[in-house]
Amino acid sequence: MKLNRFILAFFLALPFFADAQTSGNPVFPGWYADPEAVIFGKTYWIYPTYSAKYKEQVFMDAFSSKDLITWTKHPRIIDTAAIKWANKAMWAPSITQKDGKYYLFFGANDIQSDKEVGGIGVAVADKPEGPYKDHLGKPLVGQFYNKAQPIDQFVFKDKDGQYTLIYGGWSHCNIAKLNNDFSGFVPFADGTTFKEITPEGYTEGPFMFIRNGKYYFMWSEGGWTGPDYFVAYAVADSPMGPFKRVGRILKQDPAIATGAGHHSVMHDAKKDLWYIVYHRRPLGETDGNHRVTCIDLMTFDKDGLINPVQITKEGVRKNKL
Repeated sequence: MKLNRFILAFFLALPFFADAQTSGNPVFPGWYADPEAVIFGKTYWIYPTYSAKYKEQVFMDAFSSKDLITWTKHPRIIDTAAIKWANKAMWAPSITQKDGKYYLFFGANDIQSDKEVGGIGVAVADKPEGPYKDHLGKPLVGQFYNKAQPIDQFVFKDKDGQYTLIYGGWSHCNIAKLNNDFSGFVPFADGTTFKEITPEGYTEGPFMFIRNGKYYFMWSEGGWTGPDYFVAYAVADSPMGPFKRVGRILKQDPAIATGAGHHSVMHDAKKDLWYIVYHRRPLGETDGNHRVTCIDLMTFDKDGLINPVQITKEGVRKNKL
């Protein structure tokens, strides 16, 4: 009897058994990074950067799943043929649904100064899988404000329904209030449009969510091409801060993968399950663009602090919404 139990336990531990009930990491094949994960209705969606040389980053794919296990690829939901001012480096999509439309925010061209054309754009579609068309015909943010490179945008919807854009590279992060049709911004009470909310240690990749009335501001720090890439966070009573840094909660595991970072978070409110979706580099890969999209469970302690995330090969359990 003991031998039979041992044999059963052995086979249940094998990957092909585990894969039937867990997502596995990476969750889908291909080089993809900077994933924005979101729930629309009863479907999980992931919108990543196509991880390649800048001049090859001229399109974006999306992936959908009903259970976190089986993912469907939606190829080329947007490309530079639809965005005339974009020609390379389409990065870090962020998506939101409003008034029956889907708005995809993206970075393009990796501009290095105000003299170049590029920055953060907006595309719109009738379905989450697109196809997306240019919403403005020009960048939404096409210049540097407060020294923040206009990349790595995240669209945050506050409790009062206000949509804000949180973005920035080069170790600076801005927040701005979006207007009703996402064609521009509404100034703050003091007349300014872009306010810097950069927390200690910030490099890029901002993300924000609310839990129990607190605003959790997360970001990536370190070098994206190396193993020293992390996700850290801070907490505040307002999306404007001030944000008090808590610490790092996602990092590499030399036994599993390196370069873990640039993440997003999904919340199954009904079951109160939190998922962190991020990219990492498989062991042995030295090409900076060889990054894959992964998902692991994110939990909190009794004080509401985020527990350190254990990156895994197994991923997360099957979960239908």
